[in-house]
Amino acid sequence: MSFRHAVVGLWAIGFLAAGLSAEPIDIGSRRELFVDNFLIDSTQGALRLQVHQPVRREIVFKTDALWEGNASGYQSVFKDGGLYRMYYRGLHYRHSGSPAQALADHPWNLCYAESDDGLHWHRPELGICEFQGSKANNIVLTGAMLKEIGGDPAHSAVFLDANPDCPADAKYKAVVLGKGGLYVLKSGDGVHFAVMSTQPAVTEGAFDSQNLIFWDPLRAEYREYHRGFKDGVRDIMTSVSKDILRFPKPQWLDHSGATAEHLYTNQIYPYYRAPHIFLGFPMRYTDRGWSEPMFDLPGLEERLARAKSHPRYGTAVTDAVLISSRDGQKFHRWDEAFIRPGPRERHSWVYGDNFVFWSMVETKSSVEDCPNEISLYATEGYWEGTYTTVRRYSLRLDGFVSAHAPLTGGEFVTKPLRFDGGNLTLNVETSGAGSVQVEIQDLSGKAIEGYSLADCPPIFCDRLDKVVRWKKAGGDVRPLAGKAVRLRFVLKDADLYSLRFVPYAADPERPAGAGKTVAR
Repeated sequence: MSFRHAVVGLWAIGFLAAGLSAEPIDIGSRRELFVDNFLIDSTQGALRLQVHQPVRREIVFKTDALWEGNASGYQSVFKDGGLYRMYYRGLHYRHSGSPAQALADHPWNLCYAESDDGLHWHRPELGICEFQGSKANNIVLTGAMLKEIGGDPAHSAVFLDANPDCPADAKYKAVVLGKGGLYVLKSGDGVHFAVMSTQPAVTEGAFDSQNLIFWDPLRAEYREYHRGFKDGVRDIMTSVSKDILRFPKPQWLDHSGATAEHLYTNQIYPYYRAPHIFLGFPMRYTDRGWSEPMFDLPGLEERLARAKSHPRYGTAVTDAVLISSRDGQKFHRWDEAFIRPGPRERHSWVYGDNFVFWSMVETKSSVEDCPNEISLYATEGYWEGTYTTVRRYSLRLDGFVSAHAPLTGGEFVTKPLRFDGGNLTLNVETSGAGSVQVEIQDLSGKAIEGYSLADCPPIFCDRLDKVVRWKKAGGDVRPLAGKAVRLRFVLKDADLYSLRFVPYAADPERPAGAGKTVAR
């Protein structure tokens, strides 16, 4: 099924669902993204939902210490106050070409790095674990430290527990693979961890991946996501619990309508600017076998060397896709890649590359005078040489998917909704010739007086929170708050990423005489 047909199908389903439901969607004052068709009732013209690939930025880190290696995957990253924290495994594969032989085998471990800005990372000397007779390293966990649970520090994830009832000495949590399933560790400082229970919290699944647990702040429960095999295909399982140490039998994610594809990881987490929406960036695994194009990909010598251990080690390639959900169980998967393998002539198109870290952070923009951006991180050069590189990717805030139309135009109308607030703001981007206009309608589709399309001057800008204003009403939508309405958007060469109703603020004063046309 093509992307276009899939989206049209989703819109049709959404239209029928809206027609059967008399209760408007209450969006309150929450931010709504267009990562699915949740708000969309009908469309006209060339309007479509468009996935946006993040911009490939600089390499920010290399796992080139003696205790790290070329298989340093399964990274976790988050911001903790003013500090950015990264956790990643120290692991090296020597069953590759000759470059990999330059680093000796060593026990698997979990390492830690930190940054003040998300761009420049360093290894603190923690003095916790000994490596080759010295504790001058950044290792936080070893297999020996997890002996009582048969723990594997290389298959782990670390997170900041957002549960308001979480004790101070358990503020940080780690999920590790151990004997019979997944175990939970706790820490008060993010570097000294202790096993919370010698009984596994999750017992059903494959687990040979990065397995995740986090606190869902809206539903006040823990969610876990891990890998299993569904009819021979790598897929994702999940369960929820109030108790982080005991999860019930997991269920498969619902990817209704999506093609069956191998998803090696899941990277699911509530989007921090709209926590009612779950976003994930699974690493997609594709193996087409040996064919003529495969011989033209970068790193053929390394590929052939890896294939001696197993054919798929030479022919499999990995990229990243985007999934989104409103309930944490039913997900919409976008078929097109979120991150492609890339144009590099080395350290690309490798099995294990484009593994997106769990999760994302906000950083200063790499472009002067611009608002903050989202930074994501992904692996490159996996399984080659003696280290893995960490590549940063950037995306505008909320910029995963947009409602997009070319200059010829397109439009959509929302399902019935209710809102709280006094101004409507848009995260929107247009060209110099492009525009967005907004009309507020009653449930019958009739424009409400003062808020018609003709009353809305075409908006042209690139703003995260542009206030929509009409000729007489200005930006004031307070008279409509709490009422059931529809929103009509008309776009020309524009991208609409999100919308939000916010508390009322008076319209700014404009310079006297502005807007008058002067003959020349």
